[in-house]
Formats: sequence, C-alpha cells, structure tokens
Amino acid sequence: MSYRVLAAEKAFWRPSNQMGVLNTDLAKQLEASTLGARLWRLHPGQASTRHRHRRTHELYVLLEGTGRIRIGEQLHTSEPFSSLLVDPAEFRQLFNDTDADQLWLVAGAPPEPANTLEVTPDDLKWLYPDGPKALPPELQTEQPDRAA
Repeated sequence: MSYRVLAAEKAFWRPSNQMGVLNTDLAKQLEASTLGARLWRLHPGQASTRHRHRRTHELYVLLEGTGRIRIGEQLHTSEPFSSLLVDPAEFRQLFNDTDADQLWLVAGAPPEPANTLEVTPDDLKWLYPDGPKALPPELQTEQPDRAA
C-alpha cells in the first residue's frame, strides 16, 4: 500500500506512562517505520518528560493554544503553527503553564524506542537524567518548610 489513512475519530488516545499527558501515536497506528509521530494534548499544569535522544531529530509544531517549551536552557513561547526542530542530544520539555489546552504535533526521525517501561535502567538514566517525572520550574510548587 502506498498510503494509509487514520480518521480522527479512529485515533487511539491514552495518557502517557510517566506524566499522564494525553497522546496518540500516529506513526504506530499508520504503521510508519521510518519516523515517529504523535499528537500531544497538554492540559493546564501538565508537562512532558524532560528528555533527549541518541539519534532522533524532532520537529515540534504547535497546533492549538500558546505553546511553552524549554530547549536546553532556552525558554520558547510559541503561537499556533509555529515550529521548532530539536537536535537529538539537546534536552527538551513541553509544559503548559497557561489556562488553556495545548495541542502539539511531534514528529521525529529516525525513530527510537520511547516507552519508558521498556528501556534499560542505563538508557532511562541517560534519556531522563532528572528522572522521567521531573516538572519544569514553572510548574513546581514550593513545599512548606517542615522544620518550622
């Protein structure tokens, strides 16, 4: 077959393993073998994992909302249809510190395993050196001083 179609109503959405962010794996559902692609819907207060890759270059396209992403130490705010390309070893993290949903298309090539439940402990540490559930500073709430 030279093409495949995934109708919007047939897309399978689920919360991500670590951060609970609603996403649909377009590449898997369309049986793509040379790239990865997902839609990510971040509700207010949610973030993706802060991560990097070994080989995958990722294209981030904001489709809805006001997008927030940290790449390395640089913070970027994007409007719909803005895009960013991130090299493999650069840390990146989407987050939503606004009061409306964000919808991102994230596509990458070549594809790499992304399931945190299936990678080795060493790979997990390299991909997510702060752990797979670290929130960006914008979403961290200060804990009360328990010594007081």
